[in-house]
Amino acid sequence: MIFSILFFLAQVAVSALAAPIVNERDGVTAASVSVISSYTPYIQFARAAYCTNGANKWTCGGSCSFVLMGFVRVIDSDPSTFSPLAACNAISDFQIYAGGGDGAATPSWFVGWSSSLSSIVVAHEGTDPTQFLSLLNDIDFVPDPMDQAYFPGVSSSIKVHGGFQDTFKRSASSILTAVKTVMAAKSSSKVTLVGHSLGGALALLDSVYLKIQIPSITTKTITLGGPRVGNPAFADYLKSFDLTRITHSQDPIPIVPGRLLGFAHPQGMC
Repeated sequence: MIFSILFFLAQVAVSALAAPIVNERDGVTAASVSVISSYTPYIQFARAAYCTNGANKWTCGGSCSFVLMGFVRVIDSDPSTFSPLAACNAISDFQIYAGGGDGAATPSWFVGWSSSLSSIVVAHEGTDPTQFLSLLNDIDFVPDPMDQAYFPGVSSSIKVHGGFQDTFKRSASSILTAVKTVMAAKSSSKVTLVGHSLGGALALLDSVYLKIQIPSITTKTITLGGPRVGNPAFADYLKSFDLTRITHSQDPIPIVPGRLLGFAHPQGMC
């Protein structure tokens, strides 16, 4: 299993323009500047998911001006990085094929092709604190078996956050169709999945779903500030997946839902 646990301690105050400080703690690997830089495209894709509003045009709106600021400041202290168009401009070679979601009950998402990564990219918006329905997606934390209509053959002992799974199902079939379209157009079987917060949980569920539905693909999943998604059996199921988790030192989301509620991160994650 390929697992990278990256711990970023960034100065998030607007006035803090110095290079980020990176500390270590038990069970967490402090990332070097070069490693941080290598994840720049994934951070920008996750950020862009907040900006595209479910459209299938590669343009970013103003709603994303400060989204993921803590992560973006790690990769670039230039204030212009926080302009509304910065996320799309930073990955200007991206070709979008499909987009959807309403930014509320169904977080915005997009699927397309990254020439620089030579990969299909699937990105999900996270929780929008200004949207009540978006918050409700996080509240339904009762672990449920994985829906056999989407995850055929997965053991009933493997359970995931009920709200995350319900949210995932609202966009799953559209994303599957879009991924197949890009695969045919680009003759590629490489799929990169990214998301921040709730979007990270959806990216993780997508990686399982797409691998079951299209066994020939290879996936790489990067989550930023993602929560725990399932029970220990779900965490064990993910041992063969290529997963990277990026967290911010002051973000509480990666430690919820709690382990006492039956949730666990995959191997190596607290």
